[in-house]
Amino acid sequence: MTVYNWDLIERLLHEVQNGADHSFDPEPYAQDHAAALAQQGEPVADVDALQAEARQYQQLLLERGFIAARPAEEGGNGRNFMLTARGSSLLSVLDSSIPGNDHPRQVLDEQADALDPTTFDGLSAKAQIA
Repeated sequence: MTVYNWDLIERLLHEVQNGADHSFDPEPYAQDHAAALAQQGEPVADVDALQAEARQYQQLLLERGFIAARPAEEGGNGRNFMLTARGSSLLSVLDSSIPGNDHPRQVLDEQADALDPTTFDGLSAKAQIA
């Protein structure tokens, strides 16, 4: 079973969603995520490890079709991304601003690999996860 840091993935997806005009660099987002956790009194893992994890997630999200390179006609510069339909669905599932978002994350955690495209697409089609 693959375990993911859903909070960090949500943060990265939000940054992709809002990052049309700047290059995507997951390391500062990981640092910001660690700082936010510390402010909330949450234990903070090694920031270097969190940055490495964020870089791995960026690659995984790209390879598995959750994010895609932003086209030049939409402001793409080769270093910025946009959410795909699959990425938008994942962000909706993970959205921590929605009360009671624990159930969708629990359903994701119960999968062998929730970010496997076939697995995720099947799950996101079910009304009870979204």
